[in-house]
Amino acid sequence: MTTVLAVDVGGTKTAIARVDAQGRLSHHRTLPSARTLDETVTAIASTSGDVAAVGVIVPGIYTPDTGYAWCPNLWGTGEVPLREALLGALRTKVVIDSDRSGYVLGETWLGVARGLRHVVFVSIGTGIGVGILADGALLRGARGIAGAAGWFALDAEWKDVYRTTGCWEAEAAGPAVARAAGATDAQPVVTAARSGDGSACQILDRATRYTGMGVANLVSAFNPEMVVLGGGLIEGAGDVMLDRIRAEVTRWAQPIASAHCRIELSALGGRAGLFGAARLALDTCRGGAI
Repeated sequence: MTTVLAVDVGGTKTAIARVDAQGRLSHHRTLPSARTLDETVTAIASTSGDVAAVGVIVPGIYTPDTGYAWCPNLWGTGEVPLREALLGALRTKVVIDSDRSGYVLGETWLGVARGLRHVVFVSIGTGIGVGILADGALLRGARGIAGAAGWFALDAEWKDVYRTTGCWEAEAAGPAVARAAGATDAQPVVTAARSGDGSACQILDRATRYTGMGVANLVSAFNPEMVVLGGGLIEGAGDVMLDRIRAEVTRWAQPIASAHCRIELSALGGRAGLFGAARLALDTCRGGAI
């Protein structure tokens, strides 16, 4: 049975596990994400062991042509030679991609979108990113930037904050919800909204309307079979937001595309990326590429 090492490098935590071809996890552990490339590579190398391949996903932009990654929340504002560093430390096959690609692969392998070939995964947490599977193939773009949907322009009035985060992310990601309430994170706002607090309900409703518009644009542009919603904010408030997002998509999206697209919450939650990283590695072992 082929076993690979899956690594989901997050902005705050890194999840590592061995995964076999049936999706069974072993030696699963989570550790704080390192703040230098060398420390990250050392942590991965120390747990690799005897595996057929290593799949790594990162929260930013990975450019396959160069092997460089841009992950400003981890390793500074410059690009870093991630592929070269990993190949120098690991004596096995290595495949790298963005976390958003990992999310959509995980859900189409073992999650709510299992077996589908046209799927969009929308991750809404600290930021907003989108993984796109089109006819069974990952859509990455010319420099690995496809899916940076946090920059969707959803408001005609420009704000300076859009320059660094993009409009959708600035208005609807977790920090936006927290900022609107003067809170340190979004969870207290979600909790208050569940209890009927009027101000909290308005804040969450506003973020939900922006997200509905963003998802509608994705449905119109890519005509997916399913949009999967995940990420930290959705894990905490998805059941509250889902019906309203569906209604906004019906209102804004191309009507035929909307009518034939399901919008669902992630079935894998925080493990979607880990399974996606494993899927990348397993496909590399088989000599294929997604």
